[in-house]
Amino acid sequence: MMRILCGVIPAKGIVMNFLDRNEFNFKPSAKVLDAIKNFDPEQLCFYTRIYDEGKKSIFSVKLSEIYNVPEEQVLLGYGGEDILKNAVHYYLMKGDNKTIMIPEFSWWYYNRIAGECGGSFKMYPLYEKEDTFAYDVDEVIKLTNENHPRMLLLASPNNPTGNSLTPEEIGRIMENIPNDTMVLIDEAYASFITTDTAYIAPLVNKYSNLIISRTLSKFFGLPGLRMGFGFMGKGHEAFLSYANKYLGYNRFSEAVAMAAIDSEDHYRKVADDMEWDRQLFKKELGSLPGFKVYKSVANFILIKYPTRIKEALQKAMAEQDYKIKFMSDKGLEDCLRITLGRKEQIQVVVDTIKRCAL
Repeated sequence: MMRILCGVIPAKGIVMNFLDRNEFNFKPSAKVLDAIKNFDPEQLCFYTRIYDEGKKSIFSVKLSEIYNVPEEQVLLGYGGEDILKNAVHYYLMKGDNKTIMIPEFSWWYYNRIAGECGGSFKMYPLYEKEDTFAYDVDEVIKLTNENHPRMLLLASPNNPTGNSLTPEEIGRIMENIPNDTMVLIDEAYASFITTDTAYIAPLVNKYSNLIISRTLSKFFGLPGLRMGFGFMGKGHEAFLSYANKYLGYNRFSEAVAMAAIDSEDHYRKVADDMEWDRQLFKKELGSLPGFKVYKSVANFILIKYPTRIKEALQKAMAEQDYKIKFMSDKGLEDCLRITLGRKEQIQVVVDTIKRCAL
């Protein structure tokens, strides 16, 4: 029986190391494996909806308890992607204002989902500051008031730059922009920053125009499960009816998701181990001519490199069955985005880059 690890897919006898997709190159937790092995197929004979309580499922109830947010304000989706798409489509299709503001350097998918529903986007800048990128919170507030978009998207941490917002900065933005601008925060990578989630409940309880989207794809290492969740402010029953599935979700996926949520220690250790990767990149590449290693609080790292080695580096990576992301975004054409993986994988990447550069 062929064994498949997350992020390493055997094909025709070749093991490919995907370090370009921000997937998970480690093992799932023991609890996740047990949940898969011990799942009772007879559970699939019933919907997940808790009819007599009007709740989506035991998973939404569990999230409500963990994050201290009322269950009716908990969102579930087919990955974080589903929550993002539902929110953008719904709010940009309502009324005449179809504009969303997004970060200048960000996931290309934000642009696409706006276009899918006839919306338009405006970009606001991120600024390179020493070894990081950063939001200018005052400028975000200023531009949001000037443009008055239907939606403002914040990514924290942001892909591909790896920078984030503090809860205090989020609160300052929310307090100083129009209350009819929906704010959508993509926190897909947020658990790599801190274990603190206590800021979520006060924010969604105070601001009705706030949606926070999360996922099990990144920190919990289950992108193939397609399970996302989120939270939103009060007073959006029409959107909740639009986005939530009346009959519930996937019982198998939810059983695995419950096990993952209960495996914080396992995934926290993986996240902590990624610091070794960051330090190796900084130590081995940071002082090389033409290189700059940016600070990251996600499961990837952005590195500026001399583009003269691009062709040789692409060839060398391919020969070893490794894939890293060669950025093509305007302003980042001289950068690599590399998923943080196992130590032996990162050592190969670092050694290969050095060999091509020297």
